Amino acid sequence: MTNQRLQQQIAFVVEIDRLKQVLRQTQLMDASRRENSAEHSWHLAMMVLVLAEYAPAGVDVQHAMHQVLIHDLVEIDAGDTFCYDTAGHHDKADREQRAADRIFGLLPTAGGNSQSDRLRQLWDEFEAQATPTARFAAALDRIQPLLHNWQTGGGTWKQHGICRAQVMQRMAPVETGAPALWPFVLGVIEDCVTAGYLQS
Repeated sequence: MTNQRLQQQIAFVVEIDRLKQVLRQTQLMDASRRENSAEHSWHLAMMVLVLAEYAPAGVDVQHAMHQVLIHDLVEIDAGDTFCYDTAGHHDKADREQRAADRIFGLLPTAGGNSQSDRLRQLWDEFEAQATPTARFAAALDRIQPLLHNWQTGGGTWKQHGICRAQVMQRMAPVETGAPALWPFVLGVIEDCVTAGYLQS
């Protein structure tokens, strides 16, 4: 191949296959195994598509779909940090920034059509949570593992001794990012406490 742009794009496509090897704490809904980060990202993209009608005003649904598809690519280098792992979060931002530099840096930057910059900007926007679109995408990112824990009878909550207050803190961004879904989230949490899936 002599087309440098295409070579860079293919190198990126090959590299991101490694996301399939990054295991999350979350179990599949049949509890047969842990999901990987690529599966998580696909599931989120489908949630954006299906739940688009609940997006607040100002949300660009296609943009949100792009964000959730790339938001965890940094885990190829940085690994998945369990959301309730306090110690792991101390250097999470630094690890992920370095990973973003390398991974998005694989893409073409020349010719006035910098895919590297465009995808990096999507990731930066998601991380900053400063736009309605990013907040909606992040809200669904919080809801997805909630659904998994609900469907697996407590799943990782039980494994790690997670309590209701911790889940409420973790889910708080849903209230502003996807307010139409907030009552559903509260209902699921209370159902899980009642069922004994989650410590009160």
